[in-house]
Amino acid sequence: MVDPLQQRINQYQRLSELRLKLLRLHKLLLEAERVAYEQVQGQVSRGELLQLVISHDQFAWLHRLSQIIVQIDELQQADEPISLETIATFLVDVRTLLTPSESGDDFATKYDAALQQNPDVVLAHADVVTLLTTPSKG
Repeated sequence: MVDPLQQRINQYQRLSELRLKLLRLHKLLLEAERVAYEQVQGQVSRGELLQLVISHDQFAWLHRLSQIIVQIDELQQADEPISLETIATFLVDVRTLLTPSESGDDFATKYDAALQQNPDVVLAHADVVTLLTTPSKG
């Protein structure tokens, strides 16, 4: 049996690892979207890209993944211990979001397309899914 402190440590470590993997996935998806945008509109600077990510419709689908990463930050910085149920629900939400579909919502269809077009996205997706499907240590 794992003691409550060790359980919290394990939760924090798992969330930290998930955050890093999601950041890598987000970076790859953002880069792919930037390349697609530049093929049509021409090269953009970093500052212009930031404005596009914030306000352009082509990049809006990535906001959901950004929100998941922010939620991890909030969970890790919470003053109160996070319940196992909260963590479990959150992990299911992440799994659900990262389910590609040709006929799903905007995120699912664009995510599916990104997986079809970019082997690095496939590998990053596999890393996240492996972490999400690995049983917790406590």
